[in-house]
Amino acid sequence: MTEDARFDYFVVLAGMRTGSNLLEEQLAAMPGIAAHGELFNPHFFGKPGIDSKWGLSVRDRNADPIRVVEQMKHHSTALPGFRLFFDHDLRAIDHVLADRRAAKVILTRRPIDSYVSLKIARKTGQWWLGDMTSARAARVEFVADEYAELLNELAEFQDRITRALQTSGQTAFHISYDDLSDLEILAGLGKFLGSDGPPDQRKVKAKVQNPTPVESRLTNPSVAEEALSRIGSPDIGRLVSYEPDRGPGMRFFRVGRTVPLIYMPIRGAWDDPVPEWLKKTDPDGAIDTGMTQRDMRRWKRQHPGHRSFTVLRHPLPRVHDAFCKFVLVPGAEAYADVRDALISQYDVPLPQEFPDEGYNLVRHRQAFLAFLEFLAGNLGGQTSVRVDSSWASQYALVHAIAEFAIPDRIVRSEALSAELAAIADEVGYSGPPVEPDTGEIQPFSLSEVVTPEIEKACARAYRRDYVMFGFDAWCPSG
Repeated sequence: MTEDARFDYFVVLAGMRTGSNLLEEQLAAMPGIAAHGELFNPHFFGKPGIDSKWGLSVRDRNADPIRVVEQMKHHSTALPGFRLFFDHDLRAIDHVLADRRAAKVILTRRPIDSYVSLKIARKTGQWWLGDMTSARAARVEFVADEYAELLNELAEFQDRITRALQTSGQTAFHISYDDLSDLEILAGLGKFLGSDGPPDQRKVKAKVQNPTPVESRLTNPSVAEEALSRIGSPDIGRLVSYEPDRGPGMRFFRVGRTVPLIYMPIRGAWDDPVPEWLKKTDPDGAIDTGMTQRDMRRWKRQHPGHRSFTVLRHPLPRVHDAFCKFVLVPGAEAYADVRDALISQYDVPLPQEFPDEGYNLVRHRQAFLAFLEFLAGNLGGQTSVRVDSSWASQYALVHAIAEFAIPDRIVRSEALSAELAAIADEVGYSGPPVEPDTGEIQPFSLSEVVTPEIEKACARAYRRDYVMFGFDAWCPSG
């Protein structure tokens, strides 16, 4: 740490179950930063099971909390820091708030999420999660008086922080629970603290513990909904996304050489008929792809009256295609690293070789169902396996496309031919008919594979898509 560093240390001002463990791991994974846990937790000294640090005992800490901060600074070569909650030593809170050489990082989360997460942690005994395979689930009771007490404690703590910063003319870095998977925001936090690089994600082991909506974790959601509505708090059914941010995928966009149409595909594993349709619709029989944003802006200027569109598929056939193409069959197209992890870590019963004479419809259903159950955790931020674009939620992919430009139309695959004809007609052209969902990926057709249990598992994994896009149970006709 250089003498002209902006800060001597940092402090994360937060509360229980706000994601502070995950944030601390992200900070500790940044070059030049050292994190020391909850130095002023009444029950331990930094980490559970630790009762001394830098030659100081818990009794020493309780007698003189400021001495702990000074010892931390003295023994650190990197920028040190710790987490501080509203129920920790008030003397430490007052000291760091007044210290201009302390970088303040203010972490917040919706109170209802923190409240329910805290009750689940107390019930299950699980306070940290490294992977969905060890996750413990529970449903808890919402108690209005408990929640009101938490709200009052949080409000008092936030008021204390705000007033201290305002009266002393200090600034802080504000970050929310939902930002903890946003690498750009985390990089910005690193710059604020003076770190010379982004966090090394290989060192970050903590995962989201409760990715499902709050209502599914309560035994009495209607009571909670009524209580929250009385105090004007957000509803408990909010669907939070834990999927990684993505670019719009512009290199996959297709534009007509002459026809003023832009196809913005939602990436997947299906045999997409749209690029060929667009090529046949163009008078020159040509389409362009691999464009940059600059290229796309130029194309738009050269094609006034253009229209853009994307195609939405039902989640079940979409994920079944991805499973069959990239997971089930080992080979050139399969994701070997993902496949190995699914077998060894997540108990997905995939055949070691394919074709396998013993692999039948029953085994296929079992493997596909296990994959869907894995995806519920994968899309919920509970695994270390990447969220591949072929099985990412379509909501996340549409949102990424919209970061560049909002499509004029979102087409449903079951009405693909009629929708494409209408789009072409809007710009004064006509194209050939298209059959929806051509080239279903085998070895078994989805109509053979699907069961009520599989449908329910898909709806759990892709809850956001089902809710936001209005999907119902899949049927073979589309």
